[in-house]
Amino acid sequence: MLHSALINVMVKAARRAGRSLKRDLGEIENLQVSLKGPANFVTMADRRAEEMLHSDLTKARPGYGFIGEEGGTRLGDDKTHTWIVDPLDGTTNFLHGIPQFAISIALQREDTIIAGVIYNPANEELYTAERGKGAFLNDQRLRVGGRRKLSECVIACGLPHMGRGDLELARAEMVEIQANVAGLRRFGAASLDMAFLAAGRFDGYWERDLQPWDIAAGQIVVREAGGIFTGITGDDDALKSGNVICGNEFIHAELVKILKPLAK
Repeated sequence: MLHSALINVMVKAARRAGRSLKRDLGEIENLQVSLKGPANFVTMADRRAEEMLHSDLTKARPGYGFIGEEGGTRLGDDKTHTWIVDPLDGTTNFLHGIPQFAISIALQREDTIIAGVIYNPANEELYTAERGKGAFLNDQRLRVGGRRKLSECVIACGLPHMGRGDLELARAEMVEIQANVAGLRRFGAASLDMAFLAAGRFDGYWERDLQPWDIAAGQIVVREAGGIFTGITGDDDALKSGNVICGNEFIHAELVKILKPLAK
C-alpha cells in the first residue's frame, strides 16, 4: 500500500534498525551459555538501534526533537515536533531469545501524537497509524474487537517485577480482573500489547508506570483502530500519568469501572 512521506520515513528507519536487532537476536542463544551472559550484549544492541533510529529520523527531518529510552531528550531547533522512540520494547523477552519485542516510533506535534509505527522484526509485523488516516498491520486495515461482555474477553496487562512498581496494587487489580474475564495475558512488550488490541487479538489492556516511549506509538495505533485510550481514571492523559487503559468503548468503560476504585 502507499504510505505518506512521513510514514515512509518512520518505516524505513524502523526496518533498518530492525535488521540490526534481528541479527543480534540470532546471537542470543550463543551468549546464553557464557558465564557473563547476554545482558551486556543486549544493552549494546539497544543503544545501537537507538542511534540508528536517531540518525535516520534526524536526517529525514532535521531539527525535530528526539526522546529515546536510552539517550534521553535531545532538543532540536523545531520546538513543535518531537520523535518519541523505544528502540527495543520488550528487552527482557529479547534477552531470553523470545521473539516478542518491537521498535516503537511516534511523532508528537506540540501536544498531539500524529503518527506511530510499531515493528517486530522477528516476524515482520509492521503496525502503522497516522492521525485521521486509520491504523494498519502491514497492508490490512485494523479495527478493535467488538465484544461487549468482559466475560468473553481476553485482556492484556503488565506486571511489575522485583524492585519496580506497586506489587500489592497489581495483585489486587489482577484478582478483580481475573474474576470477570475469559483470559488474562502478560506478553512483556507494551507496544505490541496495544498493537494486538488494535488488531482485535486482545479486547482490553491496562498497565501502570509506563514511560512516554512505551505508549506513544501504541496510543495512536489504538485510537486510529477505533479504540479508546486513556489513563486509569478514564479521563486523564496516559502520556503524562504513565498509567493506561484501552479497549473498545464498552470494554474500556468496564475496565475503568473495576480499576479506578483500586487506585490509591
